Amino acid sequence: MSGAPLLSVTGLVTEFGVHGGVVPAVNGVSFDVYPGETVGIVGESGSGKSVTVMSALGLLPSTGRVVAGRADFGGRDLLALREQDLQHVRGKEIGLVFQDPMTALNPVMTVGAQVAEGLRRHQEGLTRRAAAARTVELLAEVGIPDPKRRARQYPHEFSGGMRQRAMIAIAMANRPRLIIADEPTTALDVTIQAQILDLLRRVQAETGAALMMITHDLGVIAEMTRRVIVMYAGRVVETADVDATFHAARHPYTRALLQSLPKLYHRVDELPAIGGQPPDPQHLPDGCAFRPRCTRSNGREACLTRPELFETGPGHRAACHFHAEAVEEEVSA
Repeated sequence: MSGAPLLSVTGLVTEFGVHGGVVPAVNGVSFDVYPGETVGIVGESGSGKSVTVMSALGLLPSTGRVVAGRADFGGRDLLALREQDLQHVRGKEIGLVFQDPMTALNPVMTVGAQVAEGLRRHQEGLTRRAAAARTVELLAEVGIPDPKRRARQYPHEFSGGMRQRAMIAIAMANRPRLIIADEPTTALDVTIQAQILDLLRRVQAETGAALMMITHDLGVIAEMTRRVIVMYAGRVVETADVDATFHAARHPYTRALLQSLPKLYHRVDELPAIGGQPPDPQHLPDGCAFRPRCTRSNGREACLTRPELFETGPGHRAACHFHAEAVEEEVSA
């Protein structure tokens, strides 16, 4: 990508305090997001996707803390900002669509009041009447029927898809430069999921915002993103454009994820599965964290040393000592 990144995360390390010690949840994560682009972060549950974003935005629970790294956004290190200053960034310059709108929305406030709250907080001099009118417009823009009446209702009166639409309205209210969508289609049926993804595309086109999609759904990644970041055990293990990720993946974890997807044109009796379990973050294996589950490693000594991200092609990096063997695997497949 040309030009300066909008968001640049460098060497991010996040820990959570637990009884008897600490759990390293994010281990040296670095990536860039450029203006107007769509980036996907993918990985199994517990890989550190959401924690990475929550760390950068100062939204960790009290047990979590960032111990190293930077998160530069528009020339400012978000990790160095006071909470008061961060509140001016969140909701105005960065919009966040939370994973579960039912718990993210305040159950004792009307949906309209929650949309208007963000408008008035970040737009000085906006009157209550003007905020209420703009709220109705936003709800209409995200496809909520009868928005004037719906604005007076509470979150429990909305369906799951409508709550997610309301979250998107809140995220886009102040036309942010970056929208982060954390599992935006979780627990939605495929029809509503398609509508939400279409809505996110439209919102991005209208606002010109960059979009980060955090998900474990590779179908969403293929449909929505231009560039993909694959995480495992709190680290970035591969990053590439979406075509290279799906057709020329170099890390065995990425390839294993792709092989576990059902394919309409290829009938099998049983889908391949990744053996074993994700590692305990308190007791990560020596070297490559994926080593105990990796069919490429096979006990090789090099895998006892943690691999850095190797450049495997233009804009393509993979954290595997034997990334070149992926080409042989493709030929023999």
